[in-house]
Parts: sequence; structure tokens; C-alpha cells
Amino acid sequence: QVQLVESGGGLVQAGGSLRLSCTASSGFFSAYVIGWFRQSPGKERAFVAAIGTSDGGTQYADSIKGRFTISRHNDVNTVYLQMNNLTPEDTAVYYCGALGVGPWTRQYDYAFWGQGTQVTVSS
Repeated sequence: QVQLVESGGGLVQAGGSLRLSCTASSGFFSAYVIGWFRQSPGKERAFVAAIGTSDGGTQYADSIKGRFTISRHNDVNTVYLQMNNLTPEDTAVYYCGALGVGPWTRQYDYAFWGQGTQVTVSS
């Protein structure tokens, strides 16, 4: 069992930046692929980015490539999502998850989730 807690969301103007954190309070954090997803009202939860266990392998959604960077620091059980050049279309609740088995981009393969953190980008 892995317990995940997201933080770092907030209100920012278009063009601004935020850094989200996903911290595990228990479990073998370093053994899990960690992914970030986001969900806007009326839409399905969508893949944003994911990072492998230890080799630093990453995967990004096309919509955020070049603007967002995912990184992990296993010594502090934390994965970060640095978000730059934000637009109103990035407004959503952002969730981090720990992957069970399966493709990194499919939410239904993630075994554990945090409670989410709201990101709002004003124009």
C-alpha cells in the first residue's frame, strides 16, 4: 500500500509557473512508476506525465511537452511536476498515482491515488 499526497496547486496567471509535489508517506515508493493525471469538470482523467522507478525514464502527453517536467527524488519519497508557461487550458485537478501493471498512460492501471490538488490558470 502506498499513500500519496499532492501539494503545490493554486491560482496563477497565464504564462506563470507552479511546481506540484507528490509525496508518499508509506510503502515502497521507489518501486513504483509514478504518474500525473489531470481532470477538468465534465472530462475524464487525462494522462500528463510519468516517471520510471530509478532510471529516470519519462513520458509526457503531447499537450504539455516542452512546458512540464517530471522528476523524482526517492530519498525524500517525492515526485515533482514543474509546470511552466501555463495556460487556462491547464486548469484542472491534478492527481498523482502509483502504477500497478500496464501502460504508463492508462489511469485504470494505477493502483494508488492521491486526493488531488487544484490548479487554476487565469487569462
